[in-house]
Amino acid sequence: MDPLADLLDGVRARSAAFCQAILEPPWSLRISDGAPLALATTLRGHAWIMLDRGEPVLMRTGDVAIVKGPDPYTISDDPSTPPEIIVHPGNRLTTMDGIDVTDELRLGPRTSGRTPDGSAIVASGTYQVSGDVSERLLNALPEVVLVPRSSEQSPIMELLAQEVNSEGPGQQVVLDRLLDLALLATLRAWFARPEAQVPGWYRAQSDPLIGPALRLIHDDPARPWTVASLAEKVGASRAAFARRFTTLVGEPPMAYLTGWRMALAADLLRSSDTTIDSVARDVGYANAFALSVAFKRVRGVSPSRHRTGG
Repeated sequence: MDPLADLLDGVRARSAAFCQAILEPPWSLRISDGAPLALATTLRGHAWIMLDRGEPVLMRTGDVAIVKGPDPYTISDDPSTPPEIIVHPGNRLTTMDGIDVTDELRLGPRTSGRTPDGSAIVASGTYQVSGDVSERLLNALPEVVLVPRSSEQSPIMELLAQEVNSEGPGQQVVLDRLLDLALLATLRAWFARPEAQVPGWYRAQSDPLIGPALRLIHDDPARPWTVASLAEKVGASRAAFARRFTTLVGEPPMAYLTGWRMALAADLLRSSDTTIDSVARDVGYANAFALSVAFKRVRGVSPSRHRTGG
């Protein structure tokens, strides 16, 4: 595993809400589905993405955007067009005064609009992101990631568009997996763009020394790693390895290892009833006491308090 693969593990489409809207100007949708992450593209026409703070972002035909939630935002034909429809969880649609128009606007499976011949088609899929591990990925992204069509060479969004109106066996699984691939392709395309603020752990994956070290940490976080043992594994001196790791990743090797272990522990504590002692051993600590000391130092709360949501 590599850092991106690990961070994406909790950002997977599972019965994803995928839909497309066929629209004719003037149009404006208020997205209030509470999704932590959404992937959107314009299959026809254009759309403006507007958060409640910041500048509007123009999404042209074929562009792909990642939008961080869960706060509401607006998508429209023009920044000045007021919202007329609210999109709720489960793709339920209401007018601004609360009248449900889901059935009225349904044009087909996962497709809505007033006419099938609208000049704009916006397709989107949403993710229910969970866990501290995936939060590390979200923290590395701006509020809106826009990848122009010229940079996004993957045909996955076109495949999604073809599948969205189908109702064959296993259709939901097909959509989920295509959405996962689309997210991965978009992230890779974004991180390759010159304007992207690429996180150190992503940039360091291609380094011949630090990339293998990151994979060692992610493959076996419970191992009693030291700077010396990691350096030995990748064939570098301890001092040279430590300097290069800190420069590329943005923090020293042991700080990165501790942060990764704490994220894993936090997710295990919340997602299972495994004993704290077992969680400790799974992430590289001798016992519950050792984990508790480290966890409280880094997170400010004890593992048991974190588990109960305190």
